[in-house]
Amino acid sequence: MPQTTSQTAAPSGASQSAAARPYPNGNVDMGYNPPGVANTDSALPLHPVDPVTHNYTAEDAAPGNIAFRWIHGSEVAAHNRDPRVQVVQYNEDTHIMRQNVCVHWEAPFTYLLFGNAGALLIDCGATANAQFYPLRATVDALIARWAQARGRDTVPLTIALTSGEDLSQNAGLVQFAGRSDTTIVPKPPGAMKAHYGLAQSWPGGTGSIDLGDRVIEVIPTPGTHKDGVSFYDPYCDILFTGDLLFPGRINISNDGDFVASLEKLRRFVAEKPVRWILGGHIDSMFVPGKTHRRFMTFKPYERVLEMGPEVIDDALSAAREIRGQDKMLIRADFSLLNGVSPDARTRDWPEDVPNISVPFHF
Repeated sequence: MPQTTSQTAAPSGASQSAAARPYPNGNVDMGYNPPGVANTDSALPLHPVDPVTHNYTAEDAAPGNIAFRWIHGSEVAAHNRDPRVQVVQYNEDTHIMRQNVCVHWEAPFTYLLFGNAGALLIDCGATANAQFYPLRATVDALIARWAQARGRDTVPLTIALTSGEDLSQNAGLVQFAGRSDTTIVPKPPGAMKAHYGLAQSWPGGTGSIDLGDRVIEVIPTPGTHKDGVSFYDPYCDILFTGDLLFPGRINISNDGDFVASLEKLRRFVAEKPVRWILGGHIDSMFVPGKTHRRFMTFKPYERVLEMGPEVIDDALSAAREIRGQDKMLIRADFSLLNGVSPDARTRDWPEDVPNISVPFHF
């Protein structure tokens, strides 16, 4: 495994802005920051002679950018001309991808993370057909570009799922069958737990995926799915929660497990820094408590994807309130559905959530 470059302290009095925080690639003395260029990985030589390693240790979360507005479909899906897979580079080692709403109405998100020894793809989308949803081609292109910038011949890929039960998170997995230098975490629950070393402790304990100096933590979080897991990236301080927690209609399959998983995440964020929670979908609108209807291929009023860690407390409080009841409960950033239809509606609007009407012109 390549060795990382040692971290050098930032000069005293240095700015603490996102562009100049005490962060390894913001140090002008590092070898891959030639004079006169920005102090980021973009400054790497176009064709490095030797493999370039990255220091993934940072005092704060690695800077990154998330799209303010994602492509959100068309009233007539056949007329849509947006990319089948939208790619946003959060930073040069982290990519966020979204499936086109007109290819599949759930429009799930997938995440590609790089380390010094390999890459990790979290989830695989809702469509198996590569012609309609070219996930593998997109991932292969991103890996090839990253490998060229870092002077690598090969980049081993690990593919892990937030749930093997949910087709919207794993249907695209078949596109990677037979791909070289690829490890696919097994879908069957027993094999998945054994892979992470959790067979005897599930749902307790944690596993890990080492990408080379960037170790992703695997946290069992059943509740919406029996085999649900979340992933924590200590480099960007991001918690990837799949269907367990996202801005939308959360369908609880086991309310006891759901409460326990949220309690676990609350303890987790009390001990480790979390900047963003990134789930598997967006159903919510930009106004509190409102969501787009299921099966829609046009979602013009979407809320942003990212959620702050404080949402865990709200979700846990709501989950405890709804436990043992067949009920839908609306919160500002999400809705919980326990023992009711995914299409359920409710007249019980909470007093602390503004009830703002959204015009439906379609």
